[in-house]
Amino acid sequence: MKFTPLHDRVLVRRIEGEEKTSGGLIIPDNAKEKPQEGEVVSVGAGEKDDAGARIVMDVKAGDKILFGKWSGTEIKIDSEELMIMKESDILGIMA
Repeated sequence: MKFTPLHDRVLVRRIEGEEKTSGGLIIPDNAKEKPQEGEVVSVGAGEKDDAGARIVMDVKAGDKILFGKWSGTEIKIDSEELMIMKESDILGIMA
């Protein structure tokens, strides 16, 4: 299924965190926090300003991003867990 977010929304795939600590201890699944890093899958066209012109999105498909802990809504597309969130929920782009 092809999915295109509307307005200033972004479709994100979470990037899974480390399985081990820096000391080599294995982290069990129930102790892991959901990762706050992701990869942008697709973006909307952008919001419109008061004059009706589109505001260009700062992120694009393929960008690695950092987002807030409680950001976005989890959705399932073609049995894949993804998130949809507003561009304003994104904290930054990782280089």
